[in-house]
Amino acid sequence: MTEIIVIIMSIILVDNVVLSQFLGICPFLGVSKKMDSAVGMGVAVTFVMVLATAATWPVQKYLLDAYDIGYLQTVVFILIIAALVQLVEMTLKRYMPPLYSALGVYLPLITTNCAVLGITITNIDDGLNYVQSLFNAFGAGVGFLLAMLLFAGMRGKLENCKMVPEPFQGVPITLITASILSLSFMGFSGVVEGLFA
Repeated sequence: MTEIIVIIMSIILVDNVVLSQFLGICPFLGVSKKMDSAVGMGVAVTFVMVLATAATWPVQKYLLDAYDIGYLQTVVFILIIAALVQLVEMTLKRYMPPLYSALGVYLPLITTNCAVLGITITNIDDGLNYVQSLFNAFGAGVGFLLAMLLFAGMRGKLENCKMVPEPFQGVPITLITASILSLSFMGFSGVVEGLFA
C-alpha cells in the first residue's frame, strides 16, 4: 500500500505531467481561463488516462510484446485513446451538454493530448505492473487536474489585476505565471520519498 501511495503522490507533486514533464500544455493553456472548464477538462483527462492505461497495458503485454511487434506501440495506443475519447465525447454530449459546449474543440484534442499517450507509454517503460499503472495514471490525471485548477485560479486573479504592465498582458503573463507555478512544484522534489523512507 505504501508503494501505491508513493506512486500517486510522486506523480501528482514531483513528476506532475504538466508542470514537470511538460506534457498536455495545449489544454493546460487553452482551457484554463475559467474554473468550470478547467475542472471539466481535468476530470475528462483523468478518466481517459485511467481507461487508456487499463486498455493499453494488456495490449502491450499480451499482444505487442507477445508477437514482437512493439514498434507499433504508438500507433496502437493512439487508436485506443481515440476510441476512448469518442466514448467520453458522446457521453458528455448526451448527459452534460453545458460541459460539452464549454470544452469545445479541446475535447477532441484529448485524443492527441500527449499527456495521455505519455502516461500510457511511461507506465510500460517504467516496468510498472497493471495495478501500479492504473494508480500512476489516476495520479497523473489528478496532478493534471490540480495544475489546471491552480492555473485557472491564478489566471482569474490576473485578469482582474490592473498592475500587469501592458507589454506583459495576455500571453506573456500567462507563460510567466505557468513557469512560476512549475517552479513551485520543484519544491516537492525529494519530499515524497522522504515521507515513507
